Amino acid sequence: LTCFLAVGMVLWIMQADVSVRNAIESDLRTAVANSQFVLHYQPQIDDGGRVIGAEALLRWQHPQRGMIPPAKFIPVAEETGLIVPIGEWVLKKACAQLVAWAANPDTAHITLAVNVSAQQFRQPDFVGQVLEILARSGARASHLKLELTESMLVKDLDEVVAKMSALKDLGVGFSLDDFGTGFSSLSYIKRLPLDQIKIDQSFVRDLPEDPNDMAIVRTLVGLGRSLGLAVIAEGVETDGQRAWLAANDCHAFQGYLFSKPVPVDQFDAFVREHAEAARPVADRHLAAEPA
Repeated sequence: LTCFLAVGMVLWIMQADVSVRNAIESDLRTAVANSQFVLHYQPQIDDGGRVIGAEALLRWQHPQRGMIPPAKFIPVAEETGLIVPIGEWVLKKACAQLVAWAANPDTAHITLAVNVSAQQFRQPDFVGQVLEILARSGARASHLKLELTESMLVKDLDEVVAKMSALKDLGVGFSLDDFGTGFSSLSYIKRLPLDQIKIDQSFVRDLPEDPNDMAIVRTLVGLGRSLGLAVIAEGVETDGQRAWLAANDCHAFQGYLFSKPVPVDQFDAFVREHAEAARPVADRHLAAEPA
């Protein structure tokens, strides 16, 4: 009897999971059709406290359930192929935001990183799609940065390099996300036309106490520098982590120490605040004096 009850419970849980997944898929199709998504922006900071860029992070504004984080729906989007139109929406929205930032002196310098899924990147017309979105929006290609993961780069390397090179020739930047967590050999990495590597937060979390993480991060930073790549650490949450990273030649940071991902109005306010704080004291005094 106990065995039958256990089997019945497992079947009930499986059916419940299927029902939840089907409900998410149905709602997700509606979300794509009705553009129920929003972008939040997490600042990227340099040594001087200046905002140098942002990462665009997707949120689903569900009409009944409120704001849904990507971990709750991205797996279903990938299973169903909906990740492709969602990714296209993100690119369009990101480029429109770059145009808005370009019109403001406080934000005109900011680059915007956009995560690209494997399915989206492998679409035959991906390069053309990005170029069309840039052209229609009027966004500067040099301010758009596409974030790719190691796992999506090891398959069909020649095609990957060709697509990246076509976009890079026009100014689009590329960042290797979650660097150090994949299994790419250095022979793959050296062929990719990258601009930046992002050190994964799993290596940052226990800095500066864990000697293994310290050794790994030093190696990753050194590798990036030797390849001529910019290096940024994500998941920075304490002053101790930031200080250790800066002392070990990593001078760009992203994480909750500075800000969580926020709506664009809060992001713009954050940029203005940190632009003022990063200015030399003498400059601030001169700006405050009457003409």
